[in-house]
Amino acid sequence: MSVAQALSIIREHGVGERLIYFYVLDGEGKLAGVLPTRRLLTSPVEAKLDEIMIKRVVALPQTATLLDACDIFVLHKFYALPVVDSSRRIVGIVDANVVTEELLDVTEKPDDTFFETLGFHLDQAHGASPWKAFRLRFPWLLATISSGTGAALLAGAFEQTLARAIVLSFFLAMVLALAESVGIQSMTLTLQALRTIRPTWKWFLENARRELGTGVLIGIASGITVFLIAWIWRGQFTSAGVIGGTIAGSLVIACSAGLAVPSTLHALRLDPKIAAGPITLAITDLATLLLYFSLARAVL
Repeated sequence: MSVAQALSIIREHGVGERLIYFYVLDGEGKLAGVLPTRRLLTSPVEAKLDEIMIKRVVALPQTATLLDACDIFVLHKFYALPVVDSSRRIVGIVDANVVTEELLDVTEKPDDTFFETLGFHLDQAHGASPWKAFRLRFPWLLATISSGTGAALLAGAFEQTLARAIVLSFFLAMVLALAESVGIQSMTLTLQALRTIRPTWKWFLENARRELGTGVLIGIASGITVFLIAWIWRGQFTSAGVIGGTIAGSLVIACSAGLAVPSTLHALRLDPKIAAGPITLAITDLATLLLYFSLARAVL
């Protein structure tokens, strides 16, 4: 195919918003070369693609991992890579920005700065020493230690309430476990969304409305279920109501924390994948216990 024929086909079929390379196939549909956009546009229209294309193409096998792709991006400083099967036929294309959003949460940067940032994060992913991993992860676990200490202090402050209604202590683990599970579910969904979009206030408000609605439905269903279990087992209607009401309220709080915490960390350019879990659980636990004990003191 000539350059003129190639340009005619490109105009006919259109291209995406971000175009860097054109991949050239031979008569059997196998990858034969690559044409950077600049070279295609500046070559004589009568030139054959076989004459102007780069024939030694760096490609990813379809069995490659995301880290393999990062290695090649850093080594060669390409902005896209073709993915081929065992017969060298193209099955897809990997874009550098997609890789960084999926794996490393790196914002788009031009020229060499982009690859320097990618390489820095890749070094962390590949060969972090135990001490380096400790320094990266332990500070965020202090949130869990702090929340545990706060929970113990809260329990101590409501010691007389627990003594009057010992059944509350029987369901304490369930109340916390349900809230933590829902908080982690909401947080996981938020982290997945943050990999592929740039969050805005509109996006946050829409997701907040959806998460709150989901939290209310899950909270009501779970609260009623546990209320019936506690009432049938112990025969204490009021105490069972406190347990069920706390579960209903805490699950709404957990959904809100699961959305708000990773979104806030993302906005502050902190790593939500490491920090969101401990902080979300800490907020959820403390809020759940405060609601549990306060409701019990007011009613019982």
